[in-house]
Amino acid sequence: MTPALNFPAELLLKAQGIRVVFLDVDGVLTDGGLYFTESGETIKRFHTLDGQGLKLLQRVGITPAVITGRDSKALRLRLAALGIEQVHYGTEDKCPAAEQTLKALGLDWCQAAAMGDDWPDLAVMRRCLFACAPCNAHLEAQAMSHYVTKAAGGQGAVRELCDLLLVASGKYAGLLAESTR
Repeated sequence: MTPALNFPAELLLKAQGIRVVFLDVDGVLTDGGLYFTESGETIKRFHTLDGQGLKLLQRVGITPAVITGRDSKALRLRLAALGIEQVHYGTEDKCPAAEQTLKALGLDWCQAAAMGDDWPDLAVMRRCLFACAPCNAHLEAQAMSHYVTKAAGGQGAVRELCDLLLVASGKYAGLLAESTR
């Protein structure tokens, strides 16, 4: 089966060698809206396309790492269900958390990608080899990005980044072939 995805060659070259992907939550893994129950509990909506993409990354040895300024039961449940172990909750200054993750994994910034949507994500995005933003991200996050997704945050934007990284790694076609057997 021939993959339908097609990314520009220069973009794929830039994304080669990525081993870890730093992700924000609100506005990236979710639509950025904050939903509260009457009791004050936060409810978040996640997209299944993003979840499948993150699972595929893990299968090929690319580690998803989440660094978020918030914390919620819903988020913890979703990340646990996806098997994401590199997580920093309630983190406003995201660079030290990213550096801690890189050290734990034995990696460097030149092996990292980041997807963010607003100012708190910019420092990590700037340091990574590859930066990405959803199409509904703040203009500064888009301007710093090597790739801006067609999908909005919480609407499959993370899956677009995952697919791009899978294609750049040379593993996308094999994974697609496995799923169509």
